[in-house]
Amino acid sequence: MTEIRVLVVDDEAAERITLGEVLRLEGYRVILASSGEEALAFTQKEPAFDLVILDLRLPGVDGIQVLETIHKANPETVAILLTGYGTLETAIQAMRKGAYDYLLKPCPVEEILATVRRGLTELDKDRHRRNLVEQLQSTVRELMETEDETIDSEPTPESNTLKVGEVTLDQSKHLVTVQGKRVDLTPTEFRLLECMMKQVDQVCTPQELVHCAQGYEADAWGARSIVRVHIRRLRSKLEPDPSHPRYIINVRGVGYMFASKPEQAPDKAASKK
Repeated sequence: MTEIRVLVVDDEAAERITLGEVLRLEGYRVILASSGEEALAFTQKEPAFDLVILDLRLPGVDGIQVLETIHKANPETVAILLTGYGTLETAIQAMRKGAYDYLLKPCPVEEILATVRRGLTELDKDRHRRNLVEQLQSTVRELMETEDETIDSEPTPESNTLKVGEVTLDQSKHLVTVQGKRVDLTPTEFRLLECMMKQVDQVCTPQELVHCAQGYEADAWGARSIVRVHIRRLRSKLEPDPSHPRYIINVRGVGYMFASKPEQAPDKAASKK
């Protein structure tokens, strides 16, 4: 079993050390950092972390800055933010920057561990789905390479592709590229992107996207929660700057739109959500 790597960042020594020991007893490999600068130094010299537990208020480089840097280097890292000065605004900002969850200090250790387990379970599921897709794609490539030469020589219809700007989605090959470079998506991410690209420059509600991508009906609140997570991951994989999306635009109070041009966004201020 692959060892889970966890980074704990907190300027309060007692909390940092205590949480580190608890996590080690759970079987995780834990590295402790007392500042944002030290955390960033670890991310540069250590292999990618599976999970980071991060104090929001740090001297110097704060938790949001550390979160942004970590997610640019490895978007799949699960980030849990802790703070004793929580507000709705800071929680929303943290989630927009890619945080998995946001907990208020003092937070019981069992609650932190439960959040860690949920985050790692979701990470494991995402990795498993990605591996299955990669295996399927590898099998398809092998089958294509071993096809009969006579069949290969026959003309075949052009693949069914969707292209918007520098993003190309090949429905036949289940393949997405950005600027010609392949992007690995989970099956759900692929279907969600396909739904939006088929309705380019049209606003889709979260409920419409859930029905299109997953095939079932969801209430407005549940659909919004489901879609928001996948939208954040799609942006991290497709957008040149996920914090200022070029393609996947949020339309305040309505839903999401895949824009053919940056100026197509109906609400620039809301597009960062």
